[in-house]
Amino acid sequence: MKKKVFIPAALVTCIVAASGLFYLLHVRPLDEAAAKPVPPAPVPVVAATVAQRDVPVYLVGVGTVIAYNTDVVRAQIQGQIISINFTEGQKVHAGDLLAQIDPRPYQAMIDQYTGQLERDQAQLVNAKANQKRYSQLGTQGWATPQLIETQTAQVGELQGAIKTDQALIDASKVQLSYTRLTAPIDGVVGIRQIDVGNIISPSTASGLCVVTQLDPISLIFTLPETVLPQIQQQQEKANAPLKVIAYSQDNTIKLDEGELGLVNNEILQTTGSIQLKANFSNKDNRMWPGELVNARLLLDTRHNGLTIPAAVVQQGPKGPYVWVIKPDNTVAINQIKVAQISDGQALIDSGLSANEQVVVDGQYKLQPGAHVTILHGKAAEEAAAQDAMQAPIP
Repeated sequence: MKKKVFIPAALVTCIVAASGLFYLLHVRPLDEAAAKPVPPAPVPVVAATVAQRDVPVYLVGVGTVIAYNTDVVRAQIQGQIISINFTEGQKVHAGDLLAQIDPRPYQAMIDQYTGQLERDQAQLVNAKANQKRYSQLGTQGWATPQLIETQTAQVGELQGAIKTDQALIDASKVQLSYTRLTAPIDGVVGIRQIDVGNIISPSTASGLCVVTQLDPISLIFTLPETVLPQIQQQQEKANAPLKVIAYSQDNTIKLDEGELGLVNNEILQTTGSIQLKANFSNKDNRMWPGELVNARLLLDTRHNGLTIPAAVVQQGPKGPYVWVIKPDNTVAINQIKVAQISDGQALIDSGLSANEQVVVDGQYKLQPGAHVTILHGKAAEEAAAQDAMQAPIP
């Protein structure tokens, strides 16, 4: 028979109290530590500083390059081409020989009229001698007035014939000169339209070739009609032609700088735009007729303008905004107004101050008030490359 063990009540009370104290001192603090949220790690970002400098303000439009002069070389007479004296794509000067039409028929006409002229001149000499003799005989009463008048008329007739002969010779020389097809202007020769041995005439529609003047050259481009007052005001203010810069379609190559020649005298009602014509020296022939280019009209220069990289600007429901890094390395959203974006730089009208730091890369990870750490050098380049791969498609 087992004996019953009796534990005093005081001892039980001590054990329960000790257990409670152990829970409060050890178990409860661990649970509270586990429940307390850990602050998030700072977000790595690439930053840039708001710069302040003089910024050119452009009006950007799309235009087409137009040749200053384009001439189709046509024949003014009919004949067989006996030589071609140019190479396709060759630069030529006004008066350079391009092709030769057989000159023999026209030279023969000159020889014929020259023979007639010499014959009439010889007859005129004889007629004048007869006129002189008959005039002397008339004074002595041996020649009738009618005979003298006939001789005088004959002299006049031969003089008229000589003038006609000379005119025919001059006309034939002009015709002979047309056998030389020459360049009418300085420019570049296009594709040859006819070969040696073929007959060419004024009715040959395609002519011999096309000569296009490339230096200087023109550009016709369009801008919205709403900017017309700004252009007019700037023209009055500058009292000089406004500068126009031509770029390739992808804006990677600067083609040439020129001057605004005119603003067309009417607005295109179908598109609500204005046409402008600019002229370029095109010394390097980097602009080509028919080429589509981007035209930048230099309207003004913003002194002490605020600029940031274009990648900083984000678009939201309220318009463009940027992430600004505060002195405590937290970020906030600033709504901004962008004047223009050109050459990878955005010109800011309002919403930023000089020397503020803004987030260039890593924006999609941010929330207002988030802490950030700014990357530099190679780390910044790697972060930008990684974010470009992971950033959500808008």
